[in-house]
Amino acid sequence: MLIVMTAHAGKAEIDNVVRVVETLGFRAHVMPGASRTAIGVTGNQGAVDLSHFENLPGVSEAIRVTKPYKLISLDLKADRTVVDLGDGARIGDGSLAIVAGPCAIENSKQAFAIADVVQRSGAKFFRGGAFKPRTSPYAFSGLGEAALKILADIRKEFGLKIVSEALDDTNLDLVEKYADMIQIGARNMQNFTLLRRVGRSKLPVLLKRGMAATLEEWLLAAEYIMAEGNYNIVLCERGVRTFAQHTRNTLDLAAVPAVRKLSHLPVIVDAAHGTGRSYMVTPLARAGVAVGADGLMIEVHGRPEEALSDGAQSLMFDEYEQMVREVRQIHDVIARNGAV
Repeated sequence: MLIVMTAHAGKAEIDNVVRVVETLGFRAHVMPGASRTAIGVTGNQGAVDLSHFENLPGVSEAIRVTKPYKLISLDLKADRTVVDLGDGARIGDGSLAIVAGPCAIENSKQAFAIADVVQRSGAKFFRGGAFKPRTSPYAFSGLGEAALKILADIRKEFGLKIVSEALDDTNLDLVEKYADMIQIGARNMQNFTLLRRVGRSKLPVLLKRGMAATLEEWLLAAEYIMAEGNYNIVLCERGVRTFAQHTRNTLDLAAVPAVRKLSHLPVIVDAAHGTGRSYMVTPLARAGVAVGADGLMIEVHGRPEEALSDGAQSLMFDEYEQMVREVRQIHDVIARNGAV
């Protein structure tokens, strides 16, 4: 259910609607906008009598929402969500966000060398895995807290915002301690217990699309997080599993405009996992920006052939720097034409 306030509704009127919603045993989600405030109502098991709200002061209308997702939709919030991590690091504000770094933190020397290149490229976000969900139990699965400490040192040295993946409640506590943004990976997109837990976190969340997830399943995973009160979510298209053998995954670029038509949440493209082949990363990154992505996630490594995780899809330093120049030029052209 959606309650739309009048343009002139004040805090007292909004608070009163929230009180009525909570008195009825439901949960209210207040979404301020440029021209109006909308209040999403969740927790109801069936239809709610609209008359509870229609005559309250400051209420313009009460609307039944028939879509399976409510809070992430443009019906609730017409203005685009901007996820702001501070110090100019924003996703969804019309700028091109670049989240770059190694798949996994291997040691301090490796991570600092990459961070230097990422910072000099003008990127604001540094990605690095401390906990890695690997297909093989014998593959490198991350350094754990030691990697997070290296990431915290990188933030201090280079001023980059840290994005790192959490796999369960225990390492989520550690990621919250050291990072600026929690990544939920493709394998955990429908780990509903974890989604509810990050929904109660104060940190923004980067939610990757599952390897075989439909658009609706992906959006409903975001809905799980928002239903718990965390509205700072960035969606990440990272490719889906298909019959194709020429690429690791099939990057679904159509998902970007599809998300933008349905949701106010920002969406970025992971051109590394979306291809699995380093020679494909730059072309697909260019295409991601061209179709309207709010940003890119890119894997970078000084010696990809020696990487302990996903070296085949990592760009070398010069390749990464060239890619950044190219995608920024494309973004600038689109922005000048008012398409961003």
